Amino acid sequence: FQVITGGHYDVDCRLEDPDGTVLYKEMKKQYDSFTFTASRNGTYKFCFSNEFSTFTHKTVYFDFQVGEDPPLFPSENRVTALTQMESACVSIHEALKSVIDYQTHFRLREAQGRSRAEDLNTRVAYWSIGEAIILLVVSIGQVFLLKSFFSDKRTTTTRVGS
Repeated sequence: FQVITGGHYDVDCRLEDPDGTVLYKEMKKQYDSFTFTASRNGTYKFCFSNEFSTFTHKTVYFDFQVGEDPPLFPSENRVTALTQMESACVSIHEALKSVIDYQTHFRLREAQGRSRAEDLNTRVAYWSIGEAIILLVVSIGQVFLLKSFFSDKRTTTTRVGS
């Protein structure tokens, strides 16, 4: 699993077997990998918890790989050697599985970067709006202040007696 967005990019993770026995438990991890062989049939439960960070929503990517890939050729597990074409196909297949893993990794990194960029864009937009409002208020205040300097104030004088 890997936390893609939210907070400090950490979650709690727990995996239980059908009897409720905890097979895996980690606290505040950004990413991790866990491999095990199921010893019994049934429903295995996993839980990602974010209870230590209730204000921040998080997005978690997780991937299950169940069992081994079936052989490319039905006769791959035979006693005789593979032909050159069959062995080339097997090596290409293994290389493509590696490419898929790299693509997944880079897609996750791209999603993290996009999330940070969108968050930064939102903050910059709010900051710009705030600056524009402050600039408008200050300029209106300056106009009224300058206007008061140049306005003609008529004073009336009253004559008392002659």
